[in-house]
Amino acid sequence: MHGDLFTELSLIIVVGAAVSLMIKLFKQPLIIAYILTGILVGPSVFHIVKDAESIKVFSEIGITLLLFIIGLGLNVRVVKEVGKVAGLVGLTQVAITVASAYVLAYGLGYSKTESFLIGIALSFSSTIIILKLIGDKKEQNRLYGKIAIGVLLIQDIIATLALIFVTSLSNGKGVSLASVGILALKGAAITVPLFLVALHLLPRIKNFIGSSQEFLFLFAIAWGFGTATLFSKFGFSLEIGALLAGVSLASTPYAQEIGSRLRPLRDFFVVVFFINLGTILTFGSFGQLWPKVVMLSLIVLIAKPLITMIILGLMRYTKLTSFKAATSLAQVSEFSLVLIILASNQNLIRNEIVSIITIVALVTITISSYWIAYSDKIYRLLEVQLSIFERKIVQADHDHGTKYQLILFGYKKGGKEFLSTFKSLKKPYIVIDYDPEVIDLLERREHNFLYGDATDPEFLEEIGVEHARLVVSTISDFQANMLLASYIEKSNPKTVFICNTDNAHHASELYNEGADYVLLPHYIGTERVGAFIRKSGLKKSEFRKFRQKHLAYLENHYDDSPSKHHTRIGHAVLEKIESIGSISELNILPKRK
Repeated sequence: MHGDLFTELSLIIVVGAAVSLMIKLFKQPLIIAYILTGILVGPSVFHIVKDAESIKVFSEIGITLLLFIIGLGLNVRVVKEVGKVAGLVGLTQVAITVASAYVLAYGLGYSKTESFLIGIALSFSSTIIILKLIGDKKEQNRLYGKIAIGVLLIQDIIATLALIFVTSLSNGKGVSLASVGILALKGAAITVPLFLVALHLLPRIKNFIGSSQEFLFLFAIAWGFGTATLFSKFGFSLEIGALLAGVSLASTPYAQEIGSRLRPLRDFFVVVFFINLGTILTFGSFGQLWPKVVMLSLIVLIAKPLITMIILGLMRYTKLTSFKAATSLAQVSEFSLVLIILASNQNLIRNEIVSIITIVALVTITISSYWIAYSDKIYRLLEVQLSIFERKIVQADHDHGTKYQLILFGYKKGGKEFLSTFKSLKKPYIVIDYDPEVIDLLERREHNFLYGDATDPEFLEEIGVEHARLVVSTISDFQANMLLASYIEKSNPKTVFICNTDNAHHASELYNEGADYVLLPHYIGTERVGAFIRKSGLKKSEFRKFRQKHLAYLENHYDDSPSKHHTRIGHAVLEKIESIGSISELNILPKRK
């Protein structure tokens, strides 16, 4: 059985990779490739998937990881910032969508109960689709992204209540205040201890947790999955548990490092989720159902965004924020499928409704994926027409998170002197280290800091290294500095990169990789470089002059040594230096004896 599952999963991934290659060649969103893969491996085409339950478990792992990572990026400040608008938009949009869909479904000949459940199903938006696509665009910390995430949280709470409602209907009972009150008490019984432990116990043992990055990774998974499971056992969704697990750790210094470590794992399981979504679709009765599918899809694709834009416009948000938040919510949730299937199993609705909602979900997910991916281009096309959704006086959109212009990797070996230089420049800065004792020291001295690994590309992308004007590494690890030099050269060649090494040959290789200046203890110290930065600023051209002088020093001082062939500057580097032009003397460089 396990061998069969492995074979199935292997075939699914191979088909997924092939379809993704074709989609990527046509520059389309990869989510479309994953859903197409699900259709191909599902019962409608090749019928590769036999063990559907096991594949479903993999997809649930992806959802849990995604929500946990999103929670790590939230904190109390974000909740306060968008809590009011998210609550108002979430409740109003759900109410109006349910009413609109109810009227349409009832007009199509469905019963009152069926019409109401169709309305409920269409009102929820897909958490995993929105967070995946917004996350891919690195816009989850923009204002519209925060509003969308807040609305999703409100919808998750309503979805939990809807699940109780469906269960109550199957038992012949109504939804009582007592059942809602019990659910609220259960939620408080889990959430309060969770945050008490995170706020008061974890800070006391954070050095122990962060002393090993492998243990930190294991602890994060245990915390996220354990909390999600606990919420699930108490009658809530895995999504709510995973999100709150992440939020509870959001204020710790390790939150960003945990998120970057978990992303590759998340990406694999999220792919399986989308493939699993595609396997649900069957085309047997599509010919008879398509008129209903089109009408219900229009409610999701047109009515839901309009409702959201109107509310946000009345609350004086800009048309850009309103449009991007609204279009991100224009699809049917994966939870809606769970709700409808449950209602069908309990004979509350006819089977064709399951097929209709499934097709509507896939249609709206596909179309909204394009809307989110190309939202900026679509906005520019509709900018004039969207003015009707904007008031004359609007709130300022503080969309962008902090972009650090100065980044320091490593604090112990000379970092203190660079930090003093950073402060004098009066620009946003951050210090990165993965030593728990250093993190404690930085926290006591009230510096801006993060716990993280300089060799993790996901982490480098998360902190926005490509936006920095100056990156300094006092890390002595040659491979780590080579990775940083390569990453910076590829992501933003205008960024000035200074690093450290004890070996002249390594200095040559770092220059060849794109470093602007390499610190050698016997040549020039951090204080001299700090003085140079204060004097010359962050101009790349000035560092090129500095760099050429150092390269000349290295060649002159090491050419005659026994290790000449290890320290000689390569012809490619020399040609690159010659292309820079004439260089003037810099007073801070040491005189040759």
